[in-house]
Amino acid sequence: MEPTFLPMQAKKKDSLPANILASIKNRRKRVETWSAGPAPRGEGTLIASYNVHKCVGTDRRFDPERTSRVIHEIDADVIALQEADTRFGERTGILDLPRLERETGLVPVPISGAVKAHGWHGNVVLVRKGLVHDVHQVKLPGLEPRGALVAEIELEAGGKLRIIAAHFGLLRHSRAQQAKTLVDLISDRHEMPTILLGDLNEWRLGDRSSLNTFQMAFGPLPPAVPSFPAGLPVLALDRIIANRKGIISSVEVHDTPLARMASDHLPIKAVVDLQQEVASV
Repeated sequence: MEPTFLPMQAKKKDSLPANILASIKNRRKRVETWSAGPAPRGEGTLIASYNVHKCVGTDRRFDPERTSRVIHEIDADVIALQEADTRFGERTGILDLPRLERETGLVPVPISGAVKAHGWHGNVVLVRKGLVHDVHQVKLPGLEPRGALVAEIELEAGGKLRIIAAHFGLLRHSRAQQAKTLVDLISDRHEMPTILLGDLNEWRLGDRSSLNTFQMAFGPLPPAVPSFPAGLPVLALDRIIANRKGIISSVEVHDTPLARMASDHLPIKAVVDLQQEVASV
């Protein structure tokens, strides 16, 4: 596809109950964090991932406007959305993307073959400013219809970055196949800094995790950050992983009262600074 200008690990013996208890124990700290307002963002490009749950909130209300307000709150330069289309039929998009572009400057990475859908199998990548190259729509194996979007972006802050936005299946075997598909896809293109982000649907840690396949291409996985369920996050279903050490800041949840209501997942975010890679060489 021709370039398109867009305006501008845990230890082996970790168990689920132990992680849940730790998350509950730290709940008060998280509440104090979002009550005090968002933390100052560092230098670099803010990236985020958000499963919008088809704009149905924890109150079971369909409210695309509320979802858009959370995207406003995050204020990301690049954001990957999951479940941004209806599931069946023509997979019609459910957000007001033209309005979102007017208000935030975020523009969807172009895909082929979409008529009414926002993205590919519900995956949408929005970019505020940059030059987008080589967009690929990847159909992932498994019993459920799942996919990934791969795009190479020339960042306004400088440097090139490959984004892989994915939504994995609910079955462990399918997730292992899907991870291997993405590793095989980038195995011969390791020269470019690459960020994998999305809802990978894996709560297991250590050797039992289906995400261990990614260590072949990304190295040791960063610490898991609970993002699900939004009201009391105890499972790290959403991930941001880089294939270069030091180019992303610590992954954080975007934990606000609005985000806790708008979807069953909290958004996650991190800052990418490609200068850190240069400095570490």
